[in-house]
Amino acid sequence: MKISTRGRYALRTMVDLAQHSGEGLVTLKDVAARQELSQKYLEQIVTQLSRAGLVKGTRGPQGGYKLARAPKDYTVGEILELVEGSLAPVECLENDSASCDRCAQCPTVDMWTGLYKVMTDYLGNVTLEDLVNRASASAGDDYMI
Repeated sequence: MKISTRGRYALRTMVDLAQHSGEGLVTLKDVAARQELSQKYLEQIVTQLSRAGLVKGTRGPQGGYKLARAPKDYTVGEILELVEGSLAPVECLENDSASCDRCAQCPTVDMWTGLYKVMTDYLGNVTLEDLVNRASASAGDDYMI
C-alpha cells in the first residue's frame, strides 16, 4: 500500500492549518508557499476537505480556510481515508468490494486482515494535534549559537 501525493498533501495542509489556527483564516497561497505545493492542486484537495466538513472556507479578499474542529478531534486515518478512499491492503477487504469467492479457504486473508487492523488502529490513534506537537518539538531543536 502506498499513500498518494494527494493523501500526503492533504495531511500537510491540515497540519499547516492547525499550526496557524491562531491567525484566523489562512489563505491557500500562504499554505502553498509554506508547504512548497502547487496552489492549483491544493485548491482541489481543500475543496474535498471542505465538502467533507473537515475545513471551513470563506471566499473573498479576506477569505481563507480554517479547521472545522480542534486538532485533537481529527485522526490521520480519517483524513487519509477521505482523500485516498479505502486503506485496505487488498481489494477483498474494502468495504464496498464484493467479497472474494475464495475468502473462506484463503490462506492469506487472516494476514491481510491483521495488517489492515494494525494500520487502521495506528492511523486512528494519531491525531492532527500529535503531528503539530511533533513538528513543534522538532522545530525547537533548530537553534544557533
